[in-house]
Amino acid sequence: MKGSKWTYLIILSVIWGTSFILIKKGLVGLNPYQLGALRTVLSGLFLFLAGFKTIKTIKKTDWKWIIISGFLGSFIPAFFFAIAETEIDSAVVSVLNSLVPLNTVLMGLAIFKITSTKRQILGVVIGFIGTALLILKGAELNPNKNYLFAGFIIASTLMYAANVNIIKRYLQDVKPLTIAVGNYVPIVIPGLIVLFFTDFFTAQQFNKPDFAVSVLYIAILSLFGTAMAKVLFFKLVQISTPVFASSVTYIMPIVALTWGLLDGESFSVIQVVASAIILLGVFLVNKKQKKT
Repeated sequence: MKGSKWTYLIILSVIWGTSFILIKKGLVGLNPYQLGALRTVLSGLFLFLAGFKTIKTIKKTDWKWIIISGFLGSFIPAFFFAIAETEIDSAVVSVLNSLVPLNTVLMGLAIFKITSTKRQILGVVIGFIGTALLILKGAELNPNKNYLFAGFIIASTLMYAANVNIIKRYLQDVKPLTIAVGNYVPIVIPGLIVLFFTDFFTAQQFNKPDFAVSVLYIAILSLFGTAMAKVLFFKLVQISTPVFASSVTYIMPIVALTWGLLDGESFSVIQVVASAIILLGVFLVNKKQKKT
């Protein structure tokens, strides 16, 4: 089980680290509202194909938390990330996403009464320092970017933190695929409504030169970065702790920065050092205390 959770963590880091560049590519032919809605609808379709029959196993008492989890962990962030990337580089967005573990610890302590060790808290603080260095350097390298849009990512990290604590506290006994499928039951229809009112289904939209390629990028994102990754993530939450599971966001920026560099985005030596500081935070968060 110990080795298994690290395998899940690495796989998720690669998948989600790649998601940011896919969003960037998707925005070439789609506006952020179309992108968020299309991602929601396609992810829902993929998950329904994989496990629609599991819906009947969800208890009535669990539906409240599954619906809340769907909106906090999937629906709203899908739009917020797309909106943010209209102004901020994909690599920087991934770095801002590293606030999730810090918020998970603080929210777990304050609201969900989930305890964390001093070493875990130290780890997320160190990780946050590394994140801050990456953000500051990113702002310096890209002075023309509107970093007020970072607020959309910060808000998403709060929602992700609440979601991971909800799963751990209230949905521990529900199978990961069932949670993922249940999440999309209440949000697919709103996603279709948004697509309709943003003129997604018009001939003018279909005739855009970059439309088909952008849809392909979002289809890849929906299948791997959302549908498949959510099942893996929920499983990781159940076999580890909320803090360990959310620490996937510490490794994601390294993957995302690599994709950003290949796509022409720039980052400095200081940002590489900051990435190393982030990894130190991951180590401290997940290092067990020695028994006396």
